[in-house]
Amino acid sequence: MSESPIKRQLVIIGGAEDKEGDCQILREFVRRAGGTKARIVIMTAATELPREVGENYIRVFERLGAEDVRIVDTETREDGSSLTALEAINKATGIFFTGGDQARITSILKDTEIDAAIHKRFSEGMVVGGTSAGAAVMPDVMIVEGDSETNPRIEIVDMGPGLGFLPGVVIDQHFSQRGRLGRLISALAQQPAVLGFGIDENTAMIVIDNQIEVIGEGSVTIVDESEVIHNNVDEILKDEALAICGARLHILPHGYKFDLKTHKPILNGQSVSLQPASTQ
Repeated sequence: MSESPIKRQLVIIGGAEDKEGDCQILREFVRRAGGTKARIVIMTAATELPREVGENYIRVFERLGAEDVRIVDTETREDGSSLTALEAINKATGIFFTGGDQARITSILKDTEIDAAIHKRFSEGMVVGGTSAGAAVMPDVMIVEGDSETNPRIEIVDMGPGLGFLPGVVIDQHFSQRGRLGRLISALAQQPAVLGFGIDENTAMIVIDNQIEVIGEGSVTIVDESEVIHNNVDEILKDEALAICGARLHILPHGYKFDLKTHKPILNGQSVSLQPASTQ
């Protein structure tokens, strides 16, 4: 009997997830990481308050029944080769990146032994989750910082290398709450990536191989530029307004799914047709 293929699972959270009530999103992370047998490592590189933030998640995960929860605090790149941290990661069934500053995560961890160990365990089936800054680092190229509540312009967003768990996309968080459609479009226009995901607060997209499912109280906004017929990126200065023609927009609330290969929403188990309706 052949073994089942290993599923690569990500739980990518838009920030401000419920930690006091039913904890729907964090509950799902624990369930996917092994339930009452889960061994979770909390990565606090993004925050300047690692003990306070980490212990808050320890309380939540332990309340939900995880078997073992511990913090890996990395303050410098030298910590990226910590034997204690590597041992914890190699035994973990779930890794969780907290919020804070995404640039701190990459500057401290990218291309370290810890980074390599997490990717290896992810390829073996360990679940990787992250919220806010911990969500931003999931692509191979991430939004480092940018302006909210503005029209798309090249100057409003700075990009940098991410950790590459979900390559070929751009992710933004606190999306509807901070009016970040303009900066997501601006980020996409500067990248080879054609899919942008804006995740609302207390909302997550769960990625299993090439399929996404939305959970939580808000929505995931998807901008698909794969069939754009025109943009003016090569014609404008960085403070001038972007033009994007032919992009697709999807708004997916709790329970909706999306296929990363076909770029189509999944309804009733099937990808939907995106052809325009007949006007006869």
